[in-house]
Amino acid sequence: MAQPTTAQPGGDAESLRVGGGPGRPEPGPPVVEALGVSKVYRLDGVEVRALDGVELVVARGDSVAIMGPSGSGKSTLLGLLGGLDRPTGGTLRFDGRDVTGLSEDELAAVRNRVVGFVFQNFQLLARTPAVANVGLPLVYRGLGRGERRRRAVDALQSVGLAHRLQHRPSQLSGGEQQRVAIARALVTEPAMLLADEPTGNLDSRSGEEVLNLLGRLHDERGVAVVVVTHDPGVAARLGRRVTLRDGRMVPERELTR
Repeated sequence: MAQPTTAQPGGDAESLRVGGGPGRPEPGPPVVEALGVSKVYRLDGVEVRALDGVELVVARGDSVAIMGPSGSGKSTLLGLLGGLDRPTGGTLRFDGRDVTGLSEDELAAVRNRVVGFVFQNFQLLARTPAVANVGLPLVYRGLGRGERRRRAVDALQSVGLAHRLQHRPSQLSGGEQQRVAIARALVTEPAMLLADEPTGNLDSRSGEEVLNLLGRLHDERGVAVVVVTHDPGVAARLGRRVTLRDGRMVPERELTR
């Protein structure tokens, strides 16, 4: 991502770094490969082709914006890239592993290890303090309470919220809630952050802070960042852009038609 131009939340990034150092992700297979994937739904006997032959490879340390109008297939592709769904056709691989041969439990384990999710509406537990919200994904890894808290505190420190550990979502601003959500996505040390309209519910200043934070995490740790967005300004902050229309990838030369 482009280098941030304004001040960003501070913190110790070392404990959550992905890869072999700043800007040097570990070598290996791509984080996710969607090769000729399609997704077909059947609704009341009618076949709906939500994705048709989509090709997208997200390498380690990549930064990608996914754009397209409503109904273009962005949400369906997001579900595939996040391991929340399986394609009807084509090949989908995470860290070199084809999802075809994975059980639901195995796919969930891969998802928990590889992908960190950031949602537009934050998806925080309303009555739970920030530190417990952030530590929640670690419950599924079987970590003890003390280790979960230590990692959650480190993650919150890395997004500049070490002073908000015990604050509930209602006690935080929208920008702070999104930074808690980013810390929760980071706490499992994923290879990829998958963000769905991460600035959609924020004012311009908070949105800029969140984009700066995502840029810093990408640049310093080599974590891949994939952002689904309607905003061309947000897309311009990432290394490359892919556009969907009617479930298909649109070549760049067709974008101006």
